[in-house]
Amino acid sequence: MDTGYYHSPVGILEIKADDKAIISVQLCDKIAWRTKSKNPIIRQSIIQLSEYFAGKRRSFDLPLFAKGTEFQEKVWDALLQLPYGKTVSYAEVAKIVRHPKAWRAVGSANGKNPIAIIIPCHRVIASDGTLGGYAHGLDIKKQLLDLEKQNK
Repeated sequence: MDTGYYHSPVGILEIKADDKAIISVQLCDKIAWRTKSKNPIIRQSIIQLSEYFAGKRRSFDLPLFAKGTEFQEKVWDALLQLPYGKTVSYAEVAKIVRHPKAWRAVGSANGKNPIAIIIPCHRVIASDGTLGGYAHGLDIKKQLLDLEKQNK
């Protein structure tokens, strides 16, 4: 497994991949001196993330391998279908994955999303329109939603 770092507008993203797919994208709190990776998948992810933050990319075209429970993987697959700039509620995602009463479990699956931003769990909000939660903090969730709103 290889690791690369991308200095994004919301913080340093640590990107992990093998020779077949992205395995993890997470905000990290360490200083990353090594930003270039020889892994072509990591390099492509950095290009696509740069385009996303510049408002030029609305979806990602990368091989992903997000490992979780069967339910978590269903939720993450559903999140990949959410349109850029659109938000849905945890309850709506629960209906999409055919577990209409499992909105709390959807929130838990969101919190365990191993591939932040690319699997857009930041687009899921509470039914009352508030932001709900976000594993990397509500300020970053708001920044991502604002970015998408202004580039819609």
